[in-house]
Amino acid sequence: MTIRYGIIGTGMMGCEHIRNLVAMDDVDIVAIADPNENSRNWAKKVCGDRFSPRFHENYQDVLDADDVDALVIASPNFTHIDVMRDVFRTDKHVMLEKPMCTTLADALEVNESAKTHKGIVWVGLEYRYMPPISALLDHLPAVGDIKMCTIREHRFPFLKKVENWNRFNRNTGGTLVEKCCHFFDLMNQVVPGEPVRVIASGAQSVNHLDEVYDGDVPDILDNAYVIVEYDSGARAMLDLCMFAEGSRHEQQLTITGDIGKLETSVPGDDLYISKRQGMTCETVPIIMDPRVKDVGLHHGASFLEHLGFIEAIREGKLPAVTTEDGLLSVIVGLAAQESIETGLPVYIKSLTQKQGQ
Repeated sequence: MTIRYGIIGTGMMGCEHIRNLVAMDDVDIVAIADPNENSRNWAKKVCGDRFSPRFHENYQDVLDADDVDALVIASPNFTHIDVMRDVFRTDKHVMLEKPMCTTLADALEVNESAKTHKGIVWVGLEYRYMPPISALLDHLPAVGDIKMCTIREHRFPFLKKVENWNRFNRNTGGTLVEKCCHFFDLMNQVVPGEPVRVIASGAQSVNHLDEVYDGDVPDILDNAYVIVEYDSGARAMLDLCMFAEGSRHEQQLTITGDIGKLETSVPGDDLYISKRQGMTCETVPIIMDPRVKDVGLHHGASFLEHLGFIEAIREGKLPAVTTEDGLLSVIVGLAAQESIETGLPVYIKSLTQKQGQ
Protein backbone atom coordinates (compact mmCIF):
# COMPACT_ATOMS: atom_id res chain seq x y z
CA MET A 1 0.00 0.00 0.00
CA THR A 2 1.55 3.27 -1.14
CA ILE A 3 0.84 6.22 1.14
CA ARG A 4 0.11 9.28 -1.00
CA TYR A 5 1.22 12.51 0.66
CA GLY A 6 0.21 16.12 0.29
CA ILE A 7 2.65 18.70 1.69
CA ILE A 8 1.37 22.08 2.90
CA GLY A 9 4.20 24.54 3.47
CA THR A 10 7.59 23.98 1.83
CA GLY A 11 9.99 26.21 3.69
CA MET A 12 12.86 24.68 5.65
CA MET A 13 10.83 22.08 7.56
CA GLY A 14 8.52 21.25 4.66
CA CYS A 15 11.55 20.46 2.50
CA GLU A 16 13.05 18.45 5.37
CA HIS A 17 9.96 16.24 5.32
CA ILE A 18 10.21 15.86 1.55
CA ARG A 19 13.88 14.77 1.80
CA ASN A 20 12.88 12.07 4.25
CA LEU A 21 10.08 10.83 2.02
CA VAL A 22 12.42 10.78 -1.00
CA ALA A 23 14.50 8.20 0.88
CA MET A 24 11.50 6.00 1.78
CA ASP A 25 9.80 3.14 -0.05
CA ASP A 26 6.09 2.81 -0.79
CA VAL A 27 5.30 6.51 -0.49
CA ASP A 28 4.47 9.17 -3.05
CA ILE A 29 4.06 12.92 -2.88
CA VAL A 30 1.20 13.79 -5.21
CA ALA A 31 0.43 17.40 -4.25
CA ILE A 32 2.28 20.36 -2.74
CA ALA A 33 0.97 23.78 -1.72
CA ASP A 34 2.76 26.96 -0.73
CA PRO A 35 1.79 30.56 -1.57
CA ASN A 36 5.46 31.51 -2.04
CA GLU A 37 6.98 30.72 -5.45
CA ASN A 38 10.50 30.36 -4.08
CA SER A 39 9.30 27.80 -1.56
CA ARG A 40 7.53 25.83 -4.27
CA ASN A 41 10.72 25.85 -6.32
CA TRP A 42 12.70 24.58 -3.33
CA ALA A 43 10.23 21.72 -3.00
CA LYS A 44 10.44 20.88 -6.70
CA LYS A 45 14.23 20.69 -6.46
CA VAL A 46 14.09 18.41 -3.41
CA CYS A 47 11.55 16.11 -5.08
CA GLY A 48 13.99 15.66 -7.97
CA ASP A 49 13.19 12.62 -10.09
CA ARG A 50 11.61 10.74 -7.18
CA PHE A 51 8.25 12.54 -7.10
CA SER A 52 6.23 14.50 -9.66
CA PRO A 53 3.59 16.29 -7.58
CA ARG A 54 1.07 18.90 -8.60
CA PHE A 55 2.00 22.33 -7.28
CA HIS A 56 -0.57 24.76 -5.86
CA GLU A 57 -0.58 28.19 -4.26
CA ASN A 58 -3.70 27.42 -2.21
CA TYR A 59 -3.55 24.57 0.31
CA GLN A 60 -7.27 23.93 -0.13
CA ASP A 61 -6.46 22.37 -3.50
CA VAL A 62 -4.45 19.71 -1.65
CA LEU A 63 -7.22 19.10 0.87
CA ASP A 64 -9.76 18.68 -1.93
CA ALA A 65 -7.66 16.10 -3.79
CA ASP A 66 -9.08 12.56 -3.70
CA ASP A 67 -5.65 11.00 -4.25
CA VAL A 68 -4.09 12.40 -1.05
CA ASP A 69 -4.10 10.00 1.92
CA ALA A 70 -1.88 11.87 4.36
CA LEU A 71 -0.87 15.47 4.91
CA VAL A 72 2.19 17.18 6.31
CA ILE A 73 1.40 20.65 7.68
CA ALA A 74 4.65 22.62 7.79
CA SER A 75 3.29 26.11 7.21
CA PRO A 76 4.18 28.96 9.64
CA ASN A 77 3.00 28.44 13.22
CA PHE A 78 0.29 31.10 13.15
CA THR A 79 -1.40 29.44 10.15
CA HIS A 80 -1.82 26.05 11.82
CA ILE A 81 -5.23 26.73 13.32
CA ASP A 82 -6.85 27.81 10.05
CA VAL A 83 -5.29 24.96 8.08
CA MET A 84 -6.36 22.41 10.69
CA ARG A 85 -9.92 23.71 10.74
CA ASP A 86 -10.06 22.88 7.05
CA VAL A 87 -8.28 19.55 7.54
CA PHE A 88 -10.94 18.53 10.04
CA ARG A 89 -13.53 18.85 7.27
CA THR A 90 -11.77 15.92 5.56
CA ASP A 91 -10.93 12.37 6.65
CA LYS A 92 -7.23 12.67 5.83
CA HIS A 93 -4.40 11.65 8.11
CA VAL A 94 -2.16 14.54 9.15
CA MET A 95 1.27 15.15 10.60
CA LEU A 96 1.13 18.63 12.11
CA GLU A 97 4.45 20.33 12.70
CA LYS A 98 5.30 21.77 16.09
CA PRO A 99 4.21 23.87 17.84
CA MET A 100 0.66 22.62 17.43
CA CYS A 101 -0.66 26.21 17.71
CA THR A 102 0.49 29.60 18.97
CA THR A 103 -2.31 30.29 21.47
CA LEU A 104 -3.96 28.22 24.17
CA ALA A 105 -7.43 28.69 22.69
CA ASP A 106 -6.27 27.41 19.29
CA ALA A 107 -4.38 24.45 20.77
CA LEU A 108 -7.43 23.46 22.82
CA GLU A 109 -9.59 23.66 19.71
CA VAL A 110 -7.28 21.42 17.68
CA ASN A 111 -7.07 18.90 20.51
CA GLU A 112 -10.85 18.77 20.84
CA SER A 113 -11.45 18.47 17.09
CA ALA A 114 -8.86 15.68 16.80
CA LYS A 115 -10.94 13.50 19.12
CA THR A 116 -13.60 13.00 16.44
CA HIS A 117 -11.41 13.22 13.33
CA LYS A 118 -11.44 9.97 11.33
CA GLY A 119 -7.83 10.30 10.27
CA ILE A 120 -4.74 10.12 12.47
CA VAL A 121 -3.49 13.43 13.87
CA TRP A 122 0.21 13.17 14.72
CA VAL A 123 2.10 16.16 16.16
CA GLY A 124 5.66 16.68 14.92
CA LEU A 125 7.58 16.61 18.19
CA GLU A 126 10.35 14.57 16.60
CA TYR A 127 13.05 15.22 19.20
CA ARG A 128 11.81 12.08 20.96
CA TYR A 129 13.33 10.08 18.11
CA MET A 130 16.86 11.54 18.17
CA PRO A 131 19.22 8.64 19.00
CA PRO A 132 20.68 10.12 22.23
CA ILE A 133 17.22 11.06 23.51
CA SER A 134 15.57 7.77 22.58
CA ALA A 135 18.44 5.97 24.38
CA LEU A 136 17.83 8.15 27.43
CA LEU A 137 14.11 7.37 27.37
CA ASP A 138 14.84 3.64 27.09
CA HIS A 139 17.04 3.69 30.21
CA LEU A 140 14.85 5.74 32.56
CA PRO A 141 14.25 2.77 34.91
CA ALA A 142 17.99 2.71 35.66
CA VAL A 143 17.74 5.84 37.83
CA GLY A 144 14.77 4.82 39.96
CA ASP A 145 12.21 7.40 41.07
CA ILE A 146 12.94 10.46 38.90
CA LYS A 147 13.33 13.69 40.84
CA MET A 148 15.05 16.11 38.44
CA CYS A 149 15.39 16.68 34.70
CA THR A 150 17.74 19.29 33.25
CA ILE A 151 17.93 20.26 29.58
CA ARG A 152 20.46 22.75 28.29
CA GLU A 153 20.37 24.08 24.75
CA HIS A 154 23.15 26.48 23.80
CA ARG A 155 23.00 27.12 20.07
CA PHE A 156 22.89 29.55 17.18
CA PRO A 157 20.20 32.24 16.67
CA PHE A 158 16.95 31.63 14.86
CA LEU A 159 17.45 31.05 11.15
CA LYS A 160 15.80 33.34 8.64
CA LYS A 161 12.53 31.99 7.28
CA VAL A 162 10.22 33.06 4.49
CA GLU A 163 9.16 36.68 4.95
CA ASN A 164 10.86 36.63 8.38
CA TRP A 165 7.70 35.39 10.07
CA ASN A 166 9.68 33.75 12.89
CA ARG A 167 11.04 37.07 14.18
CA PHE A 168 7.86 38.01 16.08
CA ASN A 169 5.97 36.52 19.02
CA ARG A 170 2.64 37.17 17.35
CA ASN A 171 3.58 34.67 14.63
CA THR A 172 5.45 32.05 16.63
CA GLY A 173 3.79 31.99 20.04
CA GLY A 174 7.15 33.12 21.47
CA THR A 175 10.54 31.41 21.63
CA LEU A 176 9.49 29.16 24.50
CA VAL A 177 6.59 27.87 22.41
CA GLU A 178 8.21 27.90 18.96
CA LYS A 179 11.57 26.38 19.88
CA CYS A 180 11.15 24.88 23.31
CA CYS A 181 7.90 22.94 22.99
CA HIS A 182 10.21 20.03 22.05
CA PHE A 183 11.95 20.24 25.40
CA PHE A 184 8.78 20.66 27.42
CA ASP A 185 7.41 17.59 25.63
CA LEU A 186 10.51 15.65 26.68
CA MET A 187 10.12 16.85 30.27
CA ASN A 188 6.52 15.71 30.23
CA GLN A 189 7.62 12.29 28.95
CA VAL A 190 10.37 11.91 31.55
CA VAL A 191 9.11 13.49 34.77
CA PRO A 192 6.36 11.65 36.69
CA GLY A 193 3.08 13.46 37.23
CA GLU A 194 1.58 16.55 35.60
CA PRO A 195 3.13 20.03 35.39
CA VAL A 196 1.52 22.40 37.89
CA ARG A 197 3.70 25.54 38.10
CA VAL A 198 6.19 27.32 35.85
CA ILE A 199 8.77 29.90 36.92
CA ALA A 200 10.84 31.58 34.22
CA SER A 201 13.30 34.37 33.61
CA GLY A 202 14.43 35.42 30.14
CA ALA A 203 15.15 38.24 27.74
CA GLN A 204 16.11 39.30 24.25
CA SER A 205 19.69 40.25 25.02
CA VAL A 206 21.75 39.90 21.82
CA ASN A 207 19.99 38.58 18.74
CA HIS A 208 18.03 40.46 16.06
CA LEU A 209 18.14 43.81 17.87
CA ASP A 210 19.51 45.55 14.77
CA GLU A 211 16.89 44.06 12.45
CA VAL A 212 13.77 45.93 11.32
CA TYR A 213 10.88 44.50 9.29
CA ASP A 214 8.12 46.83 8.12
CA GLY A 215 9.12 49.21 10.88
CA ASP A 216 9.07 46.57 13.63
CA VAL A 217 12.06 45.28 15.60
CA PRO A 218 11.92 41.53 16.39
CA ASP A 219 10.71 40.72 19.90
CA ILE A 220 11.68 37.06 20.32
CA LEU A 221 13.58 35.92 23.41
CA ASP A 222 17.12 34.62 22.90
CA ASN A 223 17.84 33.30 26.42
CA ALA A 224 15.89 31.95 29.35
CA TYR A 225 15.86 29.78 32.44
CA VAL A 226 12.63 27.86 32.98
CA ILE A 227 11.70 25.72 35.99
CA VAL A 228 8.70 23.39 35.67
CA GLU A 229 7.28 21.88 38.86
CA TYR A 230 5.21 18.67 38.76
CA ASP A 231 2.52 17.39 41.10
CA SER A 232 4.75 14.40 41.92
CA GLY A 233 7.19 16.77 43.65
CA ALA A 234 9.74 16.38 40.84
CA ARG A 235 10.94 19.32 38.77
CA ALA A 236 12.60 20.08 35.47
CA MET A 237 14.72 22.96 34.23
CA LEU A 238 15.53 24.40 30.81
CA ASP A 239 18.66 26.48 30.25
CA LEU A 240 18.36 28.17 26.83
CA CYS A 241 20.90 30.39 25.10
CA MET A 242 20.62 31.22 21.40
CA PHE A 243 23.86 33.18 21.03
CA ALA A 244 26.22 30.31 21.81
CA GLU A 245 27.27 29.04 18.39
CA GLY A 246 30.60 27.66 19.59
CA SER A 247 29.21 25.27 22.19
CA ARG A 248 30.76 21.83 22.43
CA HIS A 249 27.31 20.25 22.55
CA GLU A 250 24.19 21.94 21.26
CA GLN A 251 22.06 20.10 23.81
CA GLN A 252 22.85 18.40 27.11
CA LEU A 253 20.33 16.34 29.05
CA THR A 254 20.51 14.90 32.57
CA ILE A 255 17.92 12.84 34.43
CA THR A 256 18.46 12.26 38.15
CA GLY A 257 16.57 9.76 40.27
CA ASP A 258 16.88 8.43 43.77
CA ILE A 259 19.28 5.64 42.73
CA GLY A 260 21.17 7.08 39.78
CA LYS A 261 21.65 9.56 36.97
CA LEU A 262 21.58 9.60 33.15
CA GLU A 263 23.65 12.01 31.06
CA THR A 264 23.80 12.48 27.30
CA SER A 265 24.17 15.16 24.65
CA VAL A 266 23.00 16.03 21.15
CA PRO A 267 25.00 15.38 19.06
CA GLY A 268 26.28 12.54 21.19
CA ASP A 269 27.96 9.15 21.00
CA ASP A 270 27.08 7.70 24.36
CA LEU A 271 24.73 7.64 27.33
CA TYR A 272 26.41 7.79 30.74
CA ILE A 273 24.65 5.91 33.52
CA SER A 274 25.87 6.35 37.12
CA LYS A 275 24.55 4.72 40.27
CA ARG A 276 24.72 6.05 43.83
CA GLN A 277 25.14 2.53 45.25
CA GLY A 278 28.86 1.81 45.04
CA MET A 279 29.30 4.83 42.76
CA THR A 280 29.28 2.53 39.74
CA CYS A 281 29.00 3.80 36.19
CA GLU A 282 28.33 2.48 32.69
CA THR A 283 28.69 4.02 29.26
CA VAL A 284 26.18 2.87 26.65
CA PRO A 285 27.12 3.59 23.01
CA ILE A 286 24.49 5.42 21.00
CA ILE A 287 23.84 3.85 17.62
CA MET A 288 21.78 5.27 14.78
CA ASP A 289 18.69 3.19 14.02
CA PRO A 290 19.63 1.12 10.94
CA ARG A 291 16.28 1.95 9.33
CA VAL A 292 17.28 5.60 8.90
CA LYS A 293 18.13 6.37 5.27
CA ASP A 294 18.23 10.16 5.63
CA VAL A 295 19.79 11.72 8.73
CA GLY A 296 18.62 15.22 7.75
CA LEU A 297 18.55 18.19 10.10
CA HIS A 298 17.39 16.26 13.17
CA HIS A 299 19.80 13.34 13.50
CA GLY A 300 17.47 10.87 11.78
CA ALA A 301 14.51 11.75 14.01
CA SER A 302 12.24 12.99 11.22
CA PHE A 303 12.77 9.79 9.24
CA LEU A 304 11.79 7.63 12.22
CA GLU A 305 8.84 9.90 12.88
CA HIS A 306 7.51 9.23 9.37
CA LEU A 307 8.05 5.48 9.76
CA GLY A 308 5.86 5.59 12.87
CA PHE A 309 3.24 7.75 11.18
CA ILE A 310 3.06 5.41 8.18
CA GLU A 311 2.86 2.33 10.39
CA ALA A 312 -0.01 3.90 12.34
CA ILE A 313 -1.87 4.62 9.09
CA ARG A 314 -1.36 1.14 7.64
CA GLU A 315 -2.13 -0.77 10.84
CA GLY A 316 -4.85 1.48 12.23
CA LYS A 317 -2.85 2.36 15.33
CA LEU A 318 -3.17 5.46 17.48
CA PRO A 319 -0.56 8.18 16.90
CA ALA A 320 2.55 7.90 19.08
CA VAL A 321 2.63 11.68 19.47
CA THR A 322 -0.87 12.95 20.14
CA THR A 323 -2.59 16.31 20.18
CA GLU A 324 -2.72 15.91 23.98
CA ASP A 325 1.07 15.85 23.92
CA GLY A 326 1.14 18.85 21.60
CA LEU A 327 -1.30 20.75 23.79
CA LEU A 328 0.64 20.17 27.00
CA SER A 329 3.94 21.23 25.41
CA VAL A 330 2.30 24.48 24.24
CA ILE A 331 0.72 25.11 27.65
CA VAL A 332 4.08 24.88 29.43
CA GLY A 333 5.68 27.17 26.83
CA LEU A 334 2.92 29.75 27.15
CA ALA A 335 3.16 29.61 30.95
CA ALA A 336 6.91 30.25 30.70
CA GLN A 337 6.37 33.20 28.36
CA GLU A 338 3.79 34.66 30.77
CA SER A 339 6.07 34.16 33.77
CA ILE A 340 8.81 36.15 32.04
CA GLU A 341 6.38 38.93 31.08
CA THR A 342 4.88 39.24 34.57
CA GLY A 343 7.84 38.28 36.73
CA LEU A 344 5.56 35.88 38.60
CA PRO A 345 5.09 32.11 38.83
CA VAL A 346 2.33 30.82 36.56
CA TYR A 347 0.07 27.98 37.67
CA ILE A 348 -1.02 25.70 34.85
CA LYS A 349 -4.50 25.43 36.36
CA SER A 350 -5.02 29.19 36.39
CA LEU A 351 -3.80 29.43 32.77
CA THR A 352 -6.26 26.81 31.53
CA GLN A 353 -9.09 28.17 33.66
CA LYS A 354 -8.89 31.39 31.67
CA GLN A 355 -10.03 29.30 28.69
CA GLY A 356 -12.77 27.63 30.68
CA GLN A 357 -10.95 24.30 30.96
